[in-house]
Amino acid sequence: MSKRVLTGVTTTGIPHLGNYVGAIRPAIAAAAEQNVESYLFLANYHGIIKCHDPAMIEESTRAVAATWLACGLDVERTTFYRQSDIPEILELNWILTCITPKGLMNRAHAYKAAVQTNLDAGQEDQDFQIEMGLYTYPILMTADILMFKAHDIPVGRDQIQHVEMARDIAQRFNHRFGKEIFVLPEAKVDENVQLLVGLDGRKMSKSYGNTIPLFQTPKQRQKAINKIITNLKEPGEPKHKDESPLFEIYQAFASVEETREFERALNEGLAWGEAKKILSAKIGEELDSKTDAYNDLIANPSRIEDILQAGASKARQEAKELLAQVKDAVGIRALK
Repeated sequence: MSKRVLTGVTTTGIPHLGNYVGAIRPAIAAAAEQNVESYLFLANYHGIIKCHDPAMIEESTRAVAATWLACGLDVERTTFYRQSDIPEILELNWILTCITPKGLMNRAHAYKAAVQTNLDAGQEDQDFQIEMGLYTYPILMTADILMFKAHDIPVGRDQIQHVEMARDIAQRFNHRFGKEIFVLPEAKVDENVQLLVGLDGRKMSKSYGNTIPLFQTPKQRQKAINKIITNLKEPGEPKHKDESPLFEIYQAFASVEETREFERALNEGLAWGEAKKILSAKIGEELDSKTDAYNDLIANPSRIEDILQAGASKARQEAKELLAQVKDAVGIRALK
């Protein structure tokens, strides 16, 4: 029996090397497994919750889609679509909103954190500048998940609560209307997910300003990698793998044997400058061909659009069927 796995990617930024190692590469590999039905969508309605820059939403949508396609996503095996192309999701979102307890939303981590920020700042109104998009975000995520009867939802630990909420809402609907329409989803946290370190040794994150862009020319990549922090040890002096983030980044792209050889070279005094050249070349072995594919897609956005529309057409067939069952269950029916 096949298992359905659903993943959403928010369109508020340009993917970097950490996104590739931690999410894109493993997700594409997982989608190729037998007996797995993979659903991957561009969560652009989620994107406008925090990002109110229309140009960034558009640019990010194009870049995220091109990234997944260039990295080898098989659109024949994966249902790949843009959230905003499935209007049934927003219809389901409203129906679910009508049965979701307010208290459940009050307990959402993101909302509670925003309230706490206001309280810490001495605001009399704890909801100061908190918008409904943030407050009801878990319900839209629930609609995303339940619409396609997904079994497994790969998430980070910060998103487990939202999947549990989706499960609660699904159970509430099924019980209230006496029909087992929705599948109860489960959060899947990969304890072995690879968190890539950035230029400064902290987790690679755009909020830290320590990222390495995913798609670059060899010259651009070398310039970025040259910014990785090291110590002042001279060429010929033994170096330890923990003395710079450089080793961990190399390890994410190299085989076990190559990693062992790289560590040996550092121990024997490999110059940091040479080590950075080796790292840049190793990353290029995996990404240069993907960079060419990415640039070609970015230059031809109509190709991306055609793929997204084909995915949306496939997804909507299923979405329409489920929404019809939901509407019938709540009494929204044609008069006969």
